[in-house]
Amino acid sequence: MLCKTIAPWVMPERLATPEAVYFNRRQILKSLGMGGMMAAGAPLIALHSAMPASAATSATTWPKQIPRNPAFQLDRDMTEEKHATSYVNFYEFGTGQNAAMLAQALPTSPWNLTIDGLVAKPLQIGFEDLLAQQNIEERLYRHRCVEAWAMAVPWAGFPMSEIVKLAAPLNSAKYILMETLVDEESMPGLSQFWYPWPYQEAVTMAEAMNPLAFIATGLYGKPLPKQNGAPIRLVLPWKYGFKSIKSIVRFTFTAERPATFWQKVQGQEYGFWANVNPEVAHPRWSQATERMLGSNEILPTQIYNGYGAEVAHLYKALQNEVLFR
Repeated sequence: MLCKTIAPWVMPERLATPEAVYFNRRQILKSLGMGGMMAAGAPLIALHSAMPASAATSATTWPKQIPRNPAFQLDRDMTEEKHATSYVNFYEFGTGQNAAMLAQALPTSPWNLTIDGLVAKPLQIGFEDLLAQQNIEERLYRHRCVEAWAMAVPWAGFPMSEIVKLAAPLNSAKYILMETLVDEESMPGLSQFWYPWPYQEAVTMAEAMNPLAFIATGLYGKPLPKQNGAPIRLVLPWKYGFKSIKSIVRFTFTAERPATFWQKVQGQEYGFWANVNPEVAHPRWSQATERMLGSNEILPTQIYNGYGAEVAHLYKALQNEVLFR
């Protein structure tokens, strides 16, 4: 007899929000007069109005309807769009309360991506050309910030494994180093010279190929807003949010483990792996619980943010590593 094992984070279909309700919710909010990253150690930025979607994706390339992948569901209410798109960290635009507004100056078109390093097919490709090659889908993911707040949102995009396939990495490639745009004209936060710009993050090849690793190009059925990392960002739902790098311009395949942005800033607090674990406290606060954006509901934190069934095997041979920092 064939037995199907259901991951513990998968919500039963009978509990899912009906599709018609989900797609009509913006009209409901509009009628009520309501508008529509994560790094560590910054003051949380709460603006009470929605920001416009990214201009990087034209109406001709953004899908009119995005199918939702039923394999990725939620065990909690979806965060309201106005909270997920205004409660952000984006250090390139500063650490103050106006960073989300300043991010609207981000130049997102044209946007070019470089894929290089230990690959058989190094290339530069325009974002829209890359998008046109992909089957865009929507996934409902939990997101957990290292600062102990959380949200549950509908990302649109494609698996990170598609980037790997496009690059055709050599066998010697063990890691992928990613880099955020540096644009001094639009990013006032770059004047904070004590930070090691550009923002960089990295994953192992095994993590990149995991089915949960996702390249997001949209949010709430629309192109990705600038303050959320337009036009293209990484989403790793089992890790703390600072690992999910925004506004990516480069993917470099390398044999050596890179030092990442927050490791360079404060390696004793923010390590390479950054996997979620309620039992491993941050040096300055507990990680046992998390506060949901908007509702301020306090929920218990789950190891690997509830995705352990899908990712815990990646770390079984790493007992000597500090996996939860």
